[in-house]
Amino acid sequence: MKYSIGLDFGTLSGRAVLAETETGREVSVFSMDYPHAVMDRQLPDGTPLGIDWALQHPQDWLDVLSAIVPGVLREAGVSPSDVAGVGVDFTTCTWMPCLADGTPLCFLSGLEHEPNAWPKLWKHHAAQDKADRVTRLAQERGEEFLTRYGGKVSSEWALPKTWQVLDESPELYERADVFVEAGDWLVWQMTGCLSRNACMAGHKALWHKGNGYPSREFLRSLDPRLENFAEEKLRGDVVPVGQKAGGISEKGAALTGLLPGTPVAVSTADAHVLFCATGVTEPGRMVAIIGTSSVYLLLGNEEKNVPGMCGVVEDGIIPGFFGFEEGQCCCGDHFSWFVQNCIPGKYEREAEAAGISVFKLLQQKASGLRPGESGLIALDWWNGNRSVLVDADLTGMILGLSLRTTPEEIYRALLEATAYGARVITESFRSAGLNISELVVSGGITLKDPMMMQIYADVLRMPVRVLASKQGPALGAAVFGAAVAGSARGGYDTLAEASRAMCSPTAAVYEPDAGSADVYDRLYAEYLQLHDYFGRGGNDVMKRLKTIRRLG
Repeated sequence: MKYSIGLDFGTLSGRAVLAETETGREVSVFSMDYPHAVMDRQLPDGTPLGIDWALQHPQDWLDVLSAIVPGVLREAGVSPSDVAGVGVDFTTCTWMPCLADGTPLCFLSGLEHEPNAWPKLWKHHAAQDKADRVTRLAQERGEEFLTRYGGKVSSEWALPKTWQVLDESPELYERADVFVEAGDWLVWQMTGCLSRNACMAGHKALWHKGNGYPSREFLRSLDPRLENFAEEKLRGDVVPVGQKAGGISEKGAALTGLLPGTPVAVSTADAHVLFCATGVTEPGRMVAIIGTSSVYLLLGNEEKNVPGMCGVVEDGIIPGFFGFEEGQCCCGDHFSWFVQNCIPGKYEREAEAAGISVFKLLQQKASGLRPGESGLIALDWWNGNRSVLVDADLTGMILGLSLRTTPEEIYRALLEATAYGARVITESFRSAGLNISELVVSGGITLKDPMMMQIYADVLRMPVRVLASKQGPALGAAVFGAAVAGSARGGYDTLAEASRAMCSPTAAVYEPDAGSADVYDRLYAEYLQLHDYFGRGGNDVMKRLKTIRRLG
């Protein structure tokens, strides 16, 4: 029996899945939390961070890598010689300045106290002013690339984050030989080969298969110091997903315990890799990973412009197709915020007495509510809006609160808000002529909360299929590992073949309820009015409040 390993590096932890290449059966799973988690208040030495900063520690990634690969093999009793290949996915855009040999700047003596020397996590939004300026200039110049990103550039992406380093710490920009996605960096450490995957380069770094990165003229117009950014700081070929990056090097073998030469796929985004775990290899169904944030993906046969999308990239998800992305900056994160900050003591005691979590208690209480019964509606912008408004300065809102409002009513309103946000995304895709007949979802919350999945089916008015795998992205990465191994090593010769053979079974399918869907249509109409009023310039109070906070 041959196996492949899928490595999934998320926001708070990394995990490895060992899967049989013949069937996709997940033999073992091993995970580890990042010791430093997300650094959004201070660096390890105590250096304070500003508002909207979100950094990570590269040593965490190496420590997790060195733990989870031996761990998943040890738990299964499988020899490294039986591993056909390895795939890697990573949260994106997680963007890092390095030396030419791959050493992160934050590892250098004297730079550990410099915030801009550290990797900027995907939800680092402190470069919003740079993103706004990139968008304005691209609009003024009529830059073609902007149409592939729905008309706006996000502060989560590579260029604004790089420009922030240059603007605030020019000496660090000069010291950096290369800026790289964390996923590509990890593969670099494993193989000794620096390659940039087309998925992240296209969706997060404004790269295009035909045109490359934005022109030197455009970059010079932004800031003369950026003119040669692509040539000088983005070395490394851009490679389609599903291709081999290289084999495990001696250094990689020491890190992982795998045999030198074991094939490693180019990295890809943690959401996009999920496609290969679903078995969806053609257009028509939307795939989503629902977690701390949510990402929604579609395949298409041609390049189309979708307002507010996070990019369309040829060969970015499945070779031979255009991959479309939209997403929500906040999903599970704002459920956690509510439970951690807004639950009365009596609910905590009730949950403890019942031997269940507070989340489970809220689910039980909220599931007894009818759609619209609470009189509440919320905007799901606790961490800004990714799609379709592309604005990190927007904030959350709950409307309809009264002295009779209960915690479970607020909790359900937050769940419903994420479903309304998903409907905005779905309708934006459909308005561009992209067909969607079903939503296929993965993520821990999709298996834990049937009420939430039924709400999604009702709000979206279409079936929601939930994958059985608890580790959808990691399984997708394992599919990539089997694809680059090739049939001669016990894998497959194409990504599509590997996906069909190894995809996850279905845990449940939620069909929309017509009566609930009718009520949600009315509520969604109210949501959309609030969405446009606060998000499209009708009232910029959220931004004004944020400005006052910064000045204060």
